[in-house]
Amino acid sequence: MAKTNPGRFFEDYTVGDVIPHAVPRTVAEGERALYHALYPARHALYSSDVFAQDCGLDGSPIDDLAAFHVVFGKTVPDISLNAVANLGYAEGRFLRPVWPGDTLRAMSKVIGVKENSHGKTGVVWVRSTGLNQDDESVMSYIRWVMVRKRDEAAPAPETVVPNLKPALDAADLVIPEGLDFTRYDFALAGEPHRWGDYEIGEIIDHVDGVTLEESEHMMATRLWQNTAKVHFDATFRPDGQRLIYGGHIISLARTLSFNGLANAQMVAGINAGAHANPAFAGLTVKAWSEVLDKAPTDAPGVGAIRLRLVAVKAGSEPGALRAEDGKYLPEVLLDLDYWALMPT
Repeated sequence: MAKTNPGRFFEDYTVGDVIPHAVPRTVAEGERALYHALYPARHALYSSDVFAQDCGLDGSPIDDLAAFHVVFGKTVPDISLNAVANLGYAEGRFLRPVWPGDTLRAMSKVIGVKENSHGKTGVVWVRSTGLNQDDESVMSYIRWVMVRKRDEAAPAPETVVPNLKPALDAADLVIPEGLDFTRYDFALAGEPHRWGDYEIGEIIDHVDGVTLEESEHMMATRLWQNTAKVHFDATFRPDGQRLIYGGHIISLARTLSFNGLANAQMVAGINAGAHANPAFAGLTVKAWSEVLDKAPTDAPGVGAIRLRLVAVKAGSEPGALRAEDGKYLPEVLLDLDYWALMPT
């Protein structure tokens, strides 16, 4: 009997299956330090216990996206080990902060399958949930991946495509207990711009760029125990290149957005996301954002702002996203639609 795990292929997924993922992971301050070493992460709420306490929290949580990557990494061996590509995200909700010392695990439910027309691959939709040591849900999100078939002659399953929300309503967002921005220190946060200063439709060029390093990408992918073959094995792709993990691009773009959105402190929801084009080491990444919506919240001094965050190759024009045929421009790497919490 074989002891090794080749990973799941498209025909191994059935709608309704619930998959518990190995291996639980305890996050600590070292997770924050390494995350801030890998990216230009400077949002004050995740950098200073004192700043976070002045905002009503017990201390500084682990960065939302660092926690997301930990949970995502748990799902990879069962969901996307044999994936051709991670295609998109929807209905992502951050349900409670993750604190140093928390132990995270993950489980996923298969909610959709659709074989591609050529019969070599299929798309699998899953809803994944991250839980802490008290079995409390810390986040939930849907993603869909294109997965290879083990046997191209295997019959296609009945197509089930889930009906996904185009975006979360502001009422769907969970505000961390105690969050209060009425004593918010804009000088310490790094910028004076508050929720009321941003207009729907506004485009923000984040100016700065970072050149992708093979070593940093590999460190990040290993940190979050992401075992997808396309990120590690140079023989897995016909071009002989290791694909940069999409989460690496997400975090890089989010931290680049500090310049212009320093006060968009907490990621509260992910409405949609697409890895539009592949990224490889040596590419220089820049980012721009568009303000899509704004909404008040019940938390004191806290507003919600909906942002489109776009990561692009250096030299691209801020605001340029799609060609006339509706397809993403070749220089676009990431299109992420998310809600953030900001002082009013």
